[in-house]
Amino acid sequence: MNLEGLRVMGIDPGLTRCGLSLVQAGRGRAVLPVAVGVVRTPTGAELSERLLRLSHAVTEWMDEYHPDVVAIERLFERGNVSTVMHTAHAVGVLVLAAAERNIPVHMYTPSEVKKAISGNGRADKRQMTIMITRILGLSEPPKPADAADALALAVCHCWRAPLLERTRIYQGG
Repeated sequence: MNLEGLRVMGIDPGLTRCGLSLVQAGRGRAVLPVAVGVVRTPTGAELSERLLRLSHAVTEWMDEYHPDVVAIERLFERGNVSTVMHTAHAVGVLVLAAAERNIPVHMYTPSEVKKAISGNGRADKRQMTIMITRILGLSEPPKPADAADALALAVCHCWRAPLLERTRIYQGG
């Protein structure tokens, strides 16, 4: 299954900081970085204003880079309900932006991404940043961690896409 040229947008969702990335699948397990960044929204602004800023930023990225697919971190309960709710609002805006462009969305848990990138589902931020820097051949580690996480999500999808495609074909999709 050759998915060379597949453009994957990785999104590490967050209301205060949202990591965005775009990579392109190369031959085999090669992945080429295209863009990475972080969208920030002011914590003092109203929720609606923050979501609007996030929406504008992600739609600009999608319109500029034309991803084939979006890989986004699946939410999990971290103990702070307020944080989870704000992140859930952000995820809704991000998924809607993809849906409006008919871009498929795949969600991955943090442990799935960590296992795919480092081989260890419990890898810490430092280990993940080192691995994503090495995998993508970057001259320096992406900062902040949200940017590295967005790249890791995109790479994770690139490496899982062939299996997902085979499964889709096998199931008659």
